[in-house]
Amino acid sequence: MSEQLLVQSPATVANVAAGFDIMGFALNNPFDEIIVRKTKEKGVRIFNETGTFPSMPLEPQNNTCGIALQTYLAHVKPDCGFDLIFKTKIKPGSGIGSSAASAVAGVFGANQLLGEPLKRKDLLRFCMEGERVASGVAHADNVGPALLGGFILVRSYNPLDVVKIDTPECLCAAIVHPQIEVRTEDARAILRKEVLLKDAIQQWGNTAGLIAGLMKNDIGLIGRSLNDVIIEPIRSILIPGFKEVKEAALNAGALGCSISGSGPSIFTLNDSIETAEKVAEAMKSTFEAIGIPTFSYVSKINNEGVKAFHID
Repeated sequence: MSEQLLVQSPATVANVAAGFDIMGFALNNPFDEIIVRKTKEKGVRIFNETGTFPSMPLEPQNNTCGIALQTYLAHVKPDCGFDLIFKTKIKPGSGIGSSAASAVAGVFGANQLLGEPLKRKDLLRFCMEGERVASGVAHADNVGPALLGGFILVRSYNPLDVVKIDTPECLCAAIVHPQIEVRTEDARAILRKEVLLKDAIQQWGNTAGLIAGLMKNDIGLIGRSLNDVIIEPIRSILIPGFKEVKEAALNAGALGCSISGSGPSIFTLNDSIETAEKVAEAMKSTFEAIGIPTFSYVSKINNEGVKAFHID
């Protein structure tokens, strides 16, 4: 059996408008690439060969991938250790699941090299510990889709109950990442601790509507349900030009538009790749008109999630 794997772990969109901390889906790109190597010496070592993120913490207890893997190893107690060699990294602070991708890659790769003592879904609780390092909260709406693929619903955190939801084959995402930074901790800190009942009722309706639209292949219902009346109005103040970018996306044909995770990336869902490409360009042009450069991605929903390749 190979002693090392190249693991690809996908970017993800969390919250998906009305589904704060309970919904997310996986993208085909971008993704983390991490070599996970079994070592004779116990413990976890981290190496950064990305060439792009020199400030990446290499202490396992400060790294989302490292702490998630340490938590997993404390459970399975193998007679070995692991090296984690980062080759490609989703930009931290982008709002598309950078910390989740790393956490999932490390735990999944180690579990594969150990002969899969745990099933894929059982790895989720260890991956969530990486999110605790990143944001102070062990949420599952990024690590869930990164690990399992597709669109997921976190029905409950205690006990943990994650459900994978079928999605229409045509559904595509457009993501625009403005080159500004929004720290996850800051984006959570500004949220209100209480909400009005009328807003909660509207949010519950949109959450249920989105799930129903996905399961019924009802594109119109999906679009009507991509409406966040609680989180987006507050977090959008951290993203210059958000209102104009959202308007441009909808005018270009997007089914709906909202903030990806804690931001600053903005996502849309669309009924075709062609529409998604038009929408991405419209959002990108709107940001650049106010002097903010961007990266953009267009992707179908990634139903596979994290995957590994044997290497010599």
